[in-house]
Amino acid sequence: MRAAPRAIAAIAAVGGYAALYRLGLVSGSTPAERSHALPGDELITRPSLVTNHAATLPAPPEQVWPWMTQVGWHRAGWYTPRWVDKLLFPDNWPSADRLDPRFVRDLTPGDSVPDGPPGTAEFIVELADAPRTLVLHSRTHLPPGWDERFGAELDWVWTFSFTPVPGGGTRMLIRNRGFVRPLWLDLAYRAVIVPADHIMATGMFEGLTKRLTSREEAVRT
Repeated sequence: MRAAPRAIAAIAAVGGYAALYRLGLVSGSTPAERSHALPGDELITRPSLVTNHAATLPAPPEQVWPWMTQVGWHRAGWYTPRWVDKLLFPDNWPSADRLDPRFVRDLTPGDSVPDGPPGTAEFIVELADAPRTLVLHSRTHLPPGWDERFGAELDWVWTFSFTPVPGGGTRMLIRNRGFVRPLWLDLAYRAVIVPADHIMATGMFEGLTKRLTSREEAVRT
């Protein structure tokens, strides 16, 4: 009889993870958004992983874009909740609550967006079509030496799409398109990153919504 509660708990755990994994692939996005080609897709023609996350933000793309130009490690962060920052990036600064003149910039191809201490992970800007599309690309998110030791590769494209919607808002779509090898690393990457992608994307949407709303309230007052 003791085995029954354990089995139920195991089934619940598997079911909960499966639901979170599905959210990590598609949360907030529509089938049309997931099937729509975006700039940056061509950089990885045969991805081993694709995720799509979307939400509607309460401001037009022109007001969302400046917040995206200041993201990064020891810059404005990624607008995720503080508990996420502390858990995943304990040495990073808290995500900024305002547009900071030190960090807001005119992004151009070739610019670096740091995602870790100097000399570690970073994204390179492939496309900055303000205020519609931002494409970031990285091959630096592997632990040091894994490429030589295991023949590992992690090629990662992060596309942010901003589409105006009626009422003055923005439909924001985040697409993560990656190629990972060898197979064991690809499977581990999917198992960990896909659920985390839902948490990160949802946190970013909520963080941007909060900041954009606060800005609008400040303007009205």
